[in-house]
Amino acid sequence: MSLGKIVSISQLVIRVRFDDDLPLLNELLEVSSPRRSKLLVSRIDLDNVAVCLNLDGDKSIQKHMEVKRLKGGIAVPTGPEAIGRVFNAFGQTIDGKPDVSGGSITYRNILDSPPLASNFNVKPVEILETGIKIIDFFTPFVKGTKIGIIGGAGVGKTVLVTELINNVAKKQTGLPFFTGIGERVREGHELLSTLIENDLLKETCMFYGQMNESPINRALVGYAATTLAEYFRDEHKKDILFFVDNMYRYIQAKNELSTILDQIPGEGGYEPTIFSDVKVLQDRLSSNDNGSITSVQSIYVPADDLSDPAVQMIQHEFDATIVLSRSIADKGIRPAVDLSMTTSSLLTPEVVGDRHYFLSLQVQEILEKYESLKSIIAIIGENELSVNDRIDYNKAKALIQNFTQNMFVMERSTDKKGEYFTIDQTLQSVEEIIA
Repeated sequence: MSLGKIVSISQLVIRVRFDDDLPLLNELLEVSSPRRSKLLVSRIDLDNVAVCLNLDGDKSIQKHMEVKRLKGGIAVPTGPEAIGRVFNAFGQTIDGKPDVSGGSITYRNILDSPPLASNFNVKPVEILETGIKIIDFFTPFVKGTKIGIIGGAGVGKTVLVTELINNVAKKQTGLPFFTGIGERVREGHELLSTLIENDLLKETCMFYGQMNESPINRALVGYAATTLAEYFRDEHKKDILFFVDNMYRYIQAKNELSTILDQIPGEGGYEPTIFSDVKVLQDRLSSNDNGSITSVQSIYVPADDLSDPAVQMIQHEFDATIVLSRSIADKGIRPAVDLSMTTSSLLTPEVVGDRHYFLSLQVQEILEKYESLKSIIAIIGENELSVNDRIDYNKAKALIQNFTQNMFVMERSTDKKGEYFTIDQTLQSVEEIIA
């Protein structure tokens, strides 16, 4: 048996010296403490010292305790029985129900690199209808792509993600996954309640690493959820709808771990490995010949600063970006999408068709003119505009109002019935306003 001894303890970092047979990176170790707590090997230093993370936050661990290798890593249960369950980053169920069991259950290491797909063939474009006008029109969801929802605190990121889960899951266009990284406990309970009330939890896989939990849990929960998603994509040939709330908290957790591991910060005060931290997780949210993973990821913007290095780093991974604005939210417009900042590389004739594409060009032209006219109106008033300018200005106001929509998940709070619009209904409503 490979045994080591604890030589130092600092917060969640525990150093273990081995005389021989060193453990591998990301291997689990077990401490001879009363709780038999687990450690995760983060790196190997000189003098055969393994620098480890205290997964349980066990405060009973003491110096000189023996540690043994477990010859394996953190693993999540995989199998059809995992659908409808709620897990933490370590593959443990946290929904108050019995552990996942059954003859088809196997376990996968969450930090193992997935097998590369060979002979990947590009499949025909398939648009996923969300029922939300402003999203289906400006940032169409295409199967196998990545969509980002960016905004500061309190502008509606979680509400929009929850509404998307609600609408897409009802249409059963794929197996929904939800990964809560550093979100508030209240938000997690509200989403869980919403799925239960709408009888959607039984068709959803959920993973939580909430704000009150250690940075280890928050940093690893995305890998745990991705591992199970890869299993259903590859073994059951399923298309996955992967929702994350939110990716900035993942970077924040990685940054906290970097600090306690005594790493020198990089750009903007973030961890020096920020680029690889983002790429490793994002690259696993990919499609292959077996199935697709379509991901929708919200990003918290600290101090509403879109130029933040972490926000910029994550944003580069997306095919479409939906930006939520505080100034628009303050006007009572929901969803509070900033159309001037929202972009999509998928809004092309080849993807959405000529009708949708040319309508989007007309709308963008009208909205750009509206933005330029606002400053003029503030000085001379709307009545001083030319007839054509006034017509375009009123068209823009009508379009903005047209894209405002009541959410199903907010019915209790607003007492307004939720709305669902097909893509054809959305295009028709835009055509009527422009005409």
